[in-house]
Amino acid sequence: MGEDVFWAIRGGGGTSFGVILSWKIKLVHVLRKVTVFKVQRTLDQGATDIAYSWQHIAPKLPKHLFIRLQPEPITIGNGNKTIRVSLIGQFLGRSRKLMNLMNEYFPELGLQQNDCIEMSWVESTLFWAGFTNGTSIDVLLNRVVENKVFFKTKSDYYKNVIPKQGLVSLWEMLMDIGNIFVQLNPHGGRMDEISETETAVHRRCGYLFKVQYTVYWSESDGGIGAAKRYVEMSRRLYGAMAQYASSDPREAFLNYRDLDIGCNGSNDTDFGVAEVYGTKYFNNNIMRLASVKAILDPESFFKNEESIPPLPSSH
Repeated sequence: MGEDVFWAIRGGGGTSFGVILSWKIKLVHVLRKVTVFKVQRTLDQGATDIAYSWQHIAPKLPKHLFIRLQPEPITIGNGNKTIRVSLIGQFLGRSRKLMNLMNEYFPELGLQQNDCIEMSWVESTLFWAGFTNGTSIDVLLNRVVENKVFFKTKSDYYKNVIPKQGLVSLWEMLMDIGNIFVQLNPHGGRMDEISETETAVHRRCGYLFKVQYTVYWSESDGGIGAAKRYVEMSRRLYGAMAQYASSDPREAFLNYRDLDIGCNGSNDTDFGVAEVYGTKYFNNNIMRLASVKAILDPESFFKNEESIPPLPSSH
């Protein structure tokens, strides 16, 4: 298919270049046992300080240790609200070595041996999906969605830490929204070894973490009215976090498909419009992606509201 096309579809695809019928996958070695953990702290238990420290520590951890930060609003006694921060980790190795690393890099978390669960790598996929320990991996074969939930997701990339006052403001907005799911996923490690142009998705080296903001609702929450209310709240949250996030452009994660950052009409592929959202998703790589599109699909048969357009001949 050629080097440029192969480069484009490994990160810049998303229905822009065609239908992929098969992949050849290169497997990597994983140890027989990995260790996972989930430690939770509320505001009264120092969650803000932990979250602030996490921003400095998580991107600098050894590349075989990953720790996600996940804040969520919860209701406690007398109907009062607070924030509970979960730190969810996975280490490619046994728990004893993990404890040594955590005591060296992140002692303020206070990870205990009984917080650690050793399992196979495939079992860890169930842990990340929220299943209880001991669930059979056969559950991965279940493709039936039992509870329909509607959601709107936005994203940000951060090159600098969010100050403590910024975290406090974030907590207040999360408690106001209520139905919201937020994840902070660190970069660093192997990501820092990948250049901006090695793949179509350029955000590797130099970024601290990516944030996902997802509001959600169901039909019982009020139908269209609830949808409008939650989407508007997500936009207000996004606006409030602008001062801390990446800028010029404010970058976003392609997989979350946020039409708010720019989109073409359902049957259009205007390059000027696409360059706006394309730069937020791919930065300077958008030009190479558009060049591949011009060769592979010049009539833009494969398109959506945020697809890659063919590069005009004037460029």
